[in-house]
Amino acid sequence: MIARVFLALSGLIWFPYGVYLFFSPGYLADAAGIVSTTATGQIELRAMYGGLQAGIGALAFAGALRPAWMRPVLFAGCFLFGGLALSRSLAALAIGEVSPYTAFGLCFEWTSTVLAIWLVRAQPASQSA
Repeated sequence: MIARVFLALSGLIWFPYGVYLFFSPGYLADAAGIVSTTATGQIELRAMYGGLQAGIGALAFAGALRPAWMRPVLFAGCFLFGGLALSRSLAALAIGEVSPYTAFGLCFEWTSTVLAIWLVRAQPASQSA
């Protein structure tokens, strides 16, 4: 039950944020200082901040709705959230600065990583639908 709630909440955060950023990549200019100066850059912002994040949200929803997918989705979340958390942490250390946007991302991603690891370990290795 906790895993399903975690995945549903993750979907509710990731999916709409990704859709919003796909249609409004300019939001990132003020929020995170990320701007694009070329068409390729606009495509990249829409794909990586829009499509990828919406995809993470859709994956989380799938895990919340299909019990047989819950553990594999949690397992994927360990790598997705952990990859974001670790790379953001290392980048912040290398640069020596943490903006409010970065601090929020770090808190959200590390919390999601720890919860996903804890929940995947708590799920039975094989689960039927």
